[in-house]
Formats: sequence, structure tokens, C-alpha cells
Amino acid sequence: MLHTSKNKTQLPAITDSIVASYSETPATHHLDNCPLPRMSVVVEILDDLKEVIYPGYRNREQLHSSNVGYYIGSIVDRLHDRLAVLIERAILHLELVNGNPALPRQQEIQYLAEEKTLDFLRQIPDIRKMLAKDVEAAYAGDPACKSLDEAVLCYPGLEAVTVHRLAHALHILQIPIIPRMMSEYAHSKTGIDIHPGAVVGDYFFIDHGTGVVIGETTVIGNWVKLYQGVTLGAVSFPKDESGELIRSTKRHPTLEDNVVVYANATILGGKTVIGKNSIVGSSVWLTHSLPAGTTIMIEKPNLKVRNTQAEAYNWQI
Repeated sequence: MLHTSKNKTQLPAITDSIVASYSETPATHHLDNCPLPRMSVVVEILDDLKEVIYPGYRNREQLHSSNVGYYIGSIVDRLHDRLAVLIERAILHLELVNGNPALPRQQEIQYLAEEKTLDFLRQIPDIRKMLAKDVEAAYAGDPACKSLDEAVLCYPGLEAVTVHRLAHALHILQIPIIPRMMSEYAHSKTGIDIHPGAVVGDYFFIDHGTGVVIGETTVIGNWVKLYQGVTLGAVSFPKDESGELIRSTKRHPTLEDNVVVYANATILGGKTVIGKNSIVGSSVWLTHSLPAGTTIMIEKPNLKVRNTQAEAYNWQI
């Protein structure tokens, strides 16, 4: 299709109207401010972190004891430099949002960002140990999984949990924005939404996974298994006297050790505790606690079938 010069003459006026709208909608632009962490860089950092955590599974093949140190060392060096810049940007942004004069403290914030980066990188061996347990849980929890390698390569639940373990470590270090960016990237890839504030124990397995939501103040014990569509959410959002949301309360449930929650179940509330060794059946809606060893499920619904051939084939529902 040809673009006529007559049509093109309308573009400057359109551009002016778009630019004029920026002053009317300050919540949706970031002009005249310090740079924010970029999602594309966050994704690249996650790729590097997953290469360090699962060496030989992703980008580089034929790694062995004589070259792995050089290869991982080069990635860790790159991670340090890029992550420190992102953390510095995130801290500067938070300072400005809170009305603090951040720019005079830029050197102090840069030093803090480098320290936070080192604190995070030091945790990678422990994060790898936790994820090794999650890989074992995936293999142990799904008879369709034929090997540990299959769990690492193919399971979206493990992908989401991997990103969560990393994002949670940054969250504990009180790094702004970046943990949420990581978790939302994992959400977009896997359909699994885990807030980086959620506390997750060892041997955690999400089977299938699409539609799982795990809220910020959720606490999950060891050897817990969730299926697709599970929501661990809040009953309501309390507000203070001025009508603002209260953000520092326990709003999401606690699941103790060895709990299984089947597809599309919804468990809500910060005071809701699912006792250890309990089973929550598919499509159950819970806003109260369960004692240890409880199985709860919905009774089998009455099904109505309309099919003129059903009697001839002796179908039974």
C-alpha cells in the first residue's frame, strides 16, 4: 500500500496530541527521572543465572571439570556488573518515589548496590541445593516424568520455581522492583504467578501449573504439591482510616508439610492454615483452616446427559 504525502502531513499533529497527553497522565510515563531497570536486561540476567544453576542444560554444551570454572567465572563476572547497575537504578528510583534527594547520595547508593549484588551471588550455591530438591520432587511427584533431566528441561513448574527462588533471595535483600519483574516474566512464560515474597519450603512441585497463583504472604512447607489452577490468595484487602490498603499484614494462607492441593482449588486468607499431610480436592473453596491429616473434597455432582443413543450403547454416567 502506498503512503501518500497527504496522509503523512497529519502525523505531526497526531504526535503533538500524544506528547500533550503525557502531562495529563503522569502515572503512565517516566520522563525527567532516573533510568529504571529494563525488562530486557532482567531477562538476560535470569538467563545467565539459570546457566549458572543448571550448567550444561542450556546454552553451553560439553562442559567438564577443566573448563567449567572459566565458563561460570565469566558469567558471574558479567552478572555482577549488570546486576549491580540494575539494583542501583532500582534503589535510586525508590528513593525518588519516597521523596528523598537520591542524587546527592548516588555514590553511597552505588556502593550499596554492589554490596547487595555480592550478597545475592554468595547465595547461589544454597539456591542450587534448594532447586536440586525441587527437581527431585518433580520426578517423585509425577509418574510421567522419566528422568531428572526431563524435569529440568520440560517442566514449567520447575521453571517458575527456579525464578521464584532467585527473586525471593533478592526480595529478602530488600531490592525494589527487580524481584517483581523476574516473577512477572516467569508468569508470562509459564502461566504460574508466584509473588517473590512468598516463603516456599524444600521439595516444592507444581504439576502442569497453568493458572496457579501464590500470593505475597503465602507460607508453604516441605514436600507440598500443587496442580494447575490453584489459588493461594487473600479473602479481602483491609484498608486504614484514610482508605489506603494495608500492605504489611498476613493476607495469604499457610500450607504445612506434605499438603497436596488439586486442580482449581482456592484457598484464601492469612489466618487459613492447611495442616500437614492434608489433601484439598479439585475445585474446593476454602476460607478456614484444616487440621493435620484432613482430606476435603466436593461431593460428586449430579450429571444430566441428553443423548438419544445413550440407552442403545448402555452408557453409564
